[in-house]
Amino acid sequence: TNLYTIVPLRAANARTLIEQSIGRGLRLPYGKRTGVSAVDRLSIVAHDRFQEIIDEANRPESVIRLTQVILDPAHDLPRTRTVVVQSKLAEQIAAEGAIAAATYAVIRRYEHLPASSDLLKPDIQASLAKEVAEYLTPGQQALPGIETPDISAVVKQVAELVVQGTIDIPRILVVPKGEVTTGFRAFTLDCSAIRYQPVERDLLIQHLRTREQETLSFGDGVRREQRLEDLLVRGLIDFDDVSYDEHADLLYDLAGQLVTHLRSYLSEDDARNVLIYHQKQLAAFIHAQMQAHQWEKAAGYDTVVSKGFTELKRSAHTVRDGDPVHDFRHTVEDRSRIAQMLFGGFQRCLYRLQKFQSDPERKLAVILDRETLKWFRPVQGQVPILYKRGADQPEYVPDFVAETDSGIYMLEPKARNEMTDAEVLAKKDAAVQWCVHATDHALQNGGKPWTYVLIPHDAIAENMTFGGLVSQFGVVS
Repeated sequence: TNLYTIVPLRAANARTLIEQSIGRGLRLPYGKRTGVSAVDRLSIVAHDRFQEIIDEANRPESVIRLTQVILDPAHDLPRTRTVVVQSKLAEQIAAEGAIAAATYAVIRRYEHLPASSDLLKPDIQASLAKEVAEYLTPGQQALPGIETPDISAVVKQVAELVVQGTIDIPRILVVPKGEVTTGFRAFTLDCSAIRYQPVERDLLIQHLRTREQETLSFGDGVRREQRLEDLLVRGLIDFDDVSYDEHADLLYDLAGQLVTHLRSYLSEDDARNVLIYHQKQLAAFIHAQMQAHQWEKAAGYDTVVSKGFTELKRSAHTVRDGDPVHDFRHTVEDRSRIAQMLFGGFQRCLYRLQKFQSDPERKLAVILDRETLKWFRPVQGQVPILYKRGADQPEYVPDFVAETDSGIYMLEPKARNEMTDAEVLAKKDAAVQWCVHATDHALQNGGKPWTYVLIPHDAIAENMTFGGLVSQFGVVS
């Protein structure tokens, strides 16, 4: 709730920006000055436009000089609301009554089937009807004076709705066989981007309100390592995927390369200063390059499909209070607001409402809604694709999933200058491999092949065809 230090990351060349930056930290924690300097003081770290902040603060009408600023919540603070969106399928089943809702709950237990279409097989229908009857209470199955409902008919109807109202997304696990060993190969570190300079230990503080100055000095309380390389190795072994016992020689080799680079333009003391104050950044710099030289050995790998389809998850969106739902076909004049807007008017989307992060995403939605059978924007956990990034293996969620008569497509619009970014390529490789496994599973069970499509933003226009985008940017799995 309170800020004590502000580090400006861009030029403060506008009075409003300066006031906003400083104003965020002027709230007094206790409603008044306490007399404790550390509590009462807001620190603004100096940068190349620091003098302008001082000049602005010295104006008599500056926000620094004001006794108080009162904000009216009704006019000065934007109000927001949270909109929870569930799939059209979930909405439709909820409107069908208790038996339909019970059937949908039971169907979630059958996601281990190879495909949602298997729900329509006679033996699965019989099992579903039996479980639904057991799931319902006697009061839900029949009401006095009302004809007993046909559970089998409701089960068939709901199963058909599930097949029509979802896209089969399998849950795929690639499991190694036998013992797995990992490690890193030796390589030459690229240090061309490293030009760190030693850190000054004295900090000049100027009080804007009183114009007083004081100096804050830092002593040398850091433990001194015998070798400069030890400072880097100590940071590297903190990463979960680095074992000191197995990689000690490699770690000291890489650390030595970086220390040699620092000594090429710094004195011994300055190099030590840089390694002490930038240890984490430099260790992360080495570790990032190690990822390209990582190896893994296993006897083999098994692809396990634990689910043939999954329930479409709900999503929550924050929008401005009173802001209407916008027709996704209409051009947005202020494109900077697209990420804050909620769009509707879809015909073939599996959700009534969606959000987009950019105008090219909105345009792609227009194409999908016009030319595919069904599509949607997955949320976290809907398409679990893991890709390696540093020591982590986070989940990649593609922007769109769409189905046509001939296939299922995973689509990712990206700015053209990001098309060759290392993380984008890592996600692409993981997604293509996932599509290979998903295609194998689908074709074995009467389904459709999967294709990954990585599209540059500036290639998306509403007069483009879906087939044209896929033929130009699709990656054949």
